[in-house]
Amino acid sequence: MTILDLLPENRHEKCTPERLEKRLSELVSDIRDKGVRYHNGRLVVTGYAYHELYDWDMYFENLFLSYLGKADFCRNNVEMFLDEQHESGFIARTMGLCYPKPRHHFKPFLAQAALLGCRKEQDFRWLDGKYYEKLKKYLEYWFWHCDSDKNGLCFWDGSDHSGMDNQALRLGYDGVMEFEGVDLNVYLVRELRAMAQIAEELQKPADAASFEAHAARLAALIDEVFWDEETGFYYDRSEKTGKLNRVKCISGLLPLWLGTIPSERAERLVREHLLNPEEFWLPYPVATWAKNEKGYYQERRGGECTWMGATWIPTNYMVMHGLLLHGYKSEAQALADKTFEMVLLESTTREYYNGETGVGQGMCPFWGWSSLGYVMSMEARTGYDPTDPMRRTFHTLDGLVF
Repeated sequence: MTILDLLPENRHEKCTPERLEKRLSELVSDIRDKGVRYHNGRLVVTGYAYHELYDWDMYFENLFLSYLGKADFCRNNVEMFLDEQHESGFIARTMGLCYPKPRHHFKPFLAQAALLGCRKEQDFRWLDGKYYEKLKKYLEYWFWHCDSDKNGLCFWDGSDHSGMDNQALRLGYDGVMEFEGVDLNVYLVRELRAMAQIAEELQKPADAASFEAHAARLAALIDEVFWDEETGFYYDRSEKTGKLNRVKCISGLLPLWLGTIPSERAERLVREHLLNPEEFWLPYPVATWAKNEKGYYQERRGGECTWMGATWIPTNYMVMHGLLLHGYKSEAQALADKTFEMVLLESTTREYYNGETGVGQGMCPFWGWSSLGYVMSMEARTGYDPTDPMRRTFHTLDGLVF
């Protein structure tokens, strides 16, 4: 496919092919020249100039790299983190000198990243044996050590652990270990599905069936425990009180990404909340914290990366594919096109954005997961989904040299 295939059919007049080609060339150059580094003998990639390596960032960064025909970073980054695994199965979610997180377990994207790399390379042999067993232990850690009441749903250590750094009103900041996260358990369902595919490819049918069954049970629990019928939304739950923490943030929209929630619930999420301009549908959606919730703000107030309303590309990406899975194609296209406009109209790719004005915030320039903003319109238009664990073929972009 070509760069022209990425352009939305209805786009802002400044979103020209020339501007897009220049931007993508700059982005790829930044990834190659600034994002690639050696770590313990491996070439790995990060979207951050200070060279910290993060868990879920790694997955989304490699989704964009799949368009460049690059699969080796998936394997290298996955192996790098797995090699640091503790005997308990724990893997710290960051690797670097700037922001170590020694108590935060790697978010549930490691198996999905491994599957993406294996599918892209059409080779699962490197996972067979040691690394497959390490992936199993890493998942077991979640369900053994992060589920104190043993109801099958896992909790975050706090908002910083979730990656939605400052959503302390939802999860507490750090060391709380109380709130079963809607987002966390959605990621775990998808991680279990990825493990089922890996097990199947490695000819381990019993494991594959076990992972699939676990994914189905967990998806059912998300619907049973986190859904609030009165407000038509999914909320995190406190293990201490057993009650839902009724604050609306983008986490409550992510069950759409499972593709399995009841259609009437998907309808309420979309019509009552996602498309509501007083909640999530800002001029540049999607707000990561509902506009009518206590604590909402857009512009960073210090050095923080704010998730209290600002628009982030990876959460837009998950919501967009959730919409497609539930048949909301026009809504998915509208979200993708607004995201494309937002990232391209800025002077360079940014870490996150003001959802009311579209102005970029955070790192400048940024060559990490925000890169997905350039491909979302095409994915919404065509239905192409590189996150699908069943996908075996991948699009590549002509004319971009890594």
